[in-house]
Amino acid sequence: MSSIFTKIIQGELPSYKIYESEKVYAFLALDQINMGHTLVIPKNEVNHFFEMNKDEYNEVFEVSKFLSEAIHEVSKAKRVAMAIQGFEVPHAHVHLIPVNSAEEFSFSRGKKREDHEMKEVQEKIVSKLNESGLL
Repeated sequence: MSSIFTKIIQGELPSYKIYESEKVYAFLALDQINMGHTLVIPKNEVNHFFEMNKDEYNEVFEVSKFLSEAIHEVSKAKRVAMAIQGFEVPHAHVHLIPVNSAEEFSFSRGKKREDHEMKEVQEKIVSKLNESGLL
């Protein structure tokens, strides 16, 4: 059975897409810890990071780096934290979370946002990527 992330990649479920390549898909997390909270996933459905092949692994982290730069600029946060924990969905994924303090870096703070808020931050991040020549 396909993971919820695979269903998103295949267009069976909606997402606020930030970036897509042959091997990687990035989109806004449905439960935003802070606005701009993005998930970066390999398109190949693997449960654990160590199951990714070297090319997938490298691309997930390369994409995470340049997305973090755009999220940082758009959010004006002090940091973009990265987390890999993988308990909620059995599909390897990286969380990129704009934060201003260690206390903000808590998954218990995640909450659903209004569609217009999600679209606004999606557009700002994608615009920043376009300005940087990364899309």
